[in-house]
Amino acid sequence: MKILKYIFWTLYRVWFYLLIAIPILIMFPFLFISILSEKCYPYFFVLARIWAKFILLGMGFNTKVVFEQRPEKGKSYMFVANHTSMTDIMLMLSIVENPFVFVGKKELSKIPLFGFFYKRTCILVDRNSPKSRQEVFRRAQARLNQGLSVCIFPEGGVPDESIVLDEFKDGAFRLAIEHEIPVVPMSFYDNKERFSYTFFSGSPGKMRAKVHHFFETKGKAEIKKTLKTEVRNLILQDLESDLYKKSSK
Repeated sequence: MKILKYIFWTLYRVWFYLLIAIPILIMFPFLFISILSEKCYPYFFVLARIWAKFILLGMGFNTKVVFEQRPEKGKSYMFVANHTSMTDIMLMLSIVENPFVFVGKKELSKIPLFGFFYKRTCILVDRNSPKSRQEVFRRAQARLNQGLSVCIFPEGGVPDESIVLDEFKDGAFRLAIEHEIPVVPMSFYDNKERFSYTFFSGSPGKMRAKVHHFFETKGKAEIKKTLKTEVRNLILQDLESDLYKKSSK
């Protein structure tokens, strides 16, 4: 029985990467045209959302999102969430309709085909390089000035799977305060269970998320020292509450 599980998990991983590639190959001409100019980014974003939903559906993930507050069309936001899985990217794209740019680790740019578009549309960071982190801040500012939103997973890298929520980095909150844009916290409850970074793991099933009430930053320079802590505590308490409910069943 155990060997069958390992075979399933192996095939499931292979299927995931096939699902990443198939829509990219089908939409390649349109994707390529949409990255030729930064002005075309909103069109690329629409295609990226189709790509993400295709993968989630193909993996058998039944997504359910609860909104405590919805982003307004045409406004810029800082989207933040816990980070436990590669599927966090797809879930974020499927939830958010406002065009945003990911700030993500440069290692993902090495994935064949996906990496070609990833490094041309996202803001890549080398977390071991202070110079790279400074450049990320500058590029994110430029994107916000263009009227786009930004998505950052503030834990940085993916934490050990035993950690519910790692410590948050400052970058997302510094940018939000400087540009006076709302911070939109999200909780991703099931991504670690559905498709973690552990190779022999994962399964189809429910994939829930919650979009919490926003943290306003306009005219609130005094929250600079507390914003990161308050956002992290909100997500952490929500995740812990969900884990408690699961264990009580």
